[in-house]
Amino acid sequence: MPNSNTSVRQLMQGNEASALGALYAGCRFFGGYPITPSTEIAEGMARMLPRYGGHFIQMEDEIGSMASIIGASCAGVKSMTATSGPGFSLMQENLGYAYMAEVPCVVVNVQRGGPSTGLPTKIAQSDTMQARWGTHGDYQAIALAPASVRECFEQTVKAFNFAERFRTPVIVLSDEVLGHMREMITIPEEGEIEVINREKPDVPSEWYHHFEITPTLVSPMAAMGDGYRFHVTGLTHDQEGFPTAKPMEIEQKLDKLKNKITRFYDELIQLETEFVEDAGICVLAYGTAARAARQAVHLAREKRIKAGLIRPITLWPFPEEQVTELLAHARKVLVVELNMGQLVHEIERIAPRHCKVASLNRYDGEVLNPVEIFKRILEVK
Repeated sequence: MPNSNTSVRQLMQGNEASALGALYAGCRFFGGYPITPSTEIAEGMARMLPRYGGHFIQMEDEIGSMASIIGASCAGVKSMTATSGPGFSLMQENLGYAYMAEVPCVVVNVQRGGPSTGLPTKIAQSDTMQARWGTHGDYQAIALAPASVRECFEQTVKAFNFAERFRTPVIVLSDEVLGHMREMITIPEEGEIEVINREKPDVPSEWYHHFEITPTLVSPMAAMGDGYRFHVTGLTHDQEGFPTAKPMEIEQKLDKLKNKITRFYDELIQLETEFVEDAGICVLAYGTAARAARQAVHLAREKRIKAGLIRPITLWPFPEEQVTELLAHARKVLVVELNMGQLVHEIERIAPRHCKVASLNRYDGEVLNPVEIFKRILEVK
């Protein structure tokens, strides 16, 4: 496991970088269950957390893992877990609880092929829509998709910042190749990347409302044991946290879950582009698939084909305004995914009428290569 020393250039896996990113962000609790291909994150946290005064616990399954990080966060500690597709499925009920109870925490999902046990050691991006719609009810998800070992570090830090800033779970959608590839990175110095902590109450205990509807719609969060009285439940609740059946309070609660994300959309969106200014065909890809897509776009440019790259880093909320604007002058958009086609439906929904949507999908556990994508560009351009 690489060390956490700053200013030292190190060769490390994406999973190892995710663990170091969590520690950099202030994570002091990890509750998890080992599952390929995410296990190195748990191993790294088990080794390093005690050095920081933190705690690691291996739970009996992923249901318990998600419950444990909710409890740790409610006790005032930044917390996370890591898993892959089958474990992510088991976490969904407690993930919904965290959305309703507005509990900040981070889930790193190192994706593999599925469904069911599927392909434990092979790549996929098949949890893209599950990250948005995995649990039931009306809620707003935040999911980030790194595409390099460096971004595994940075986006894990960002995930904790978003979780603390908005009092909500945040998902990092990594994948098997990204988790296990090795690249050279330098761990940033302390303070080089902003680290956000949750807002604490500064009022007398008798004035405190754990789910207060504030101007920012993000309530200050007391920890259990701090001397503030509040109730935590997965039932729809009032500002004290007690269950309610009053239509006005129900609407206020659900509007809060939605608007505390949608009103601050610009803070959340991360999008990278190349050559889109004059592109006749745009290639949209994310995560590991975007690495090959970038090379394919460069190959196309060498052949005097005006291709451009759109890479959403924030997958949810989806950057639809930015993508729609980028496609305003393109004739075609090619959506490249390591699944049977998930994000492509979002592009079909928002693409301007004149911009035709095509796709390239691979779901046999192997990565797409730049030549495959370049050939598809030639077919649809």
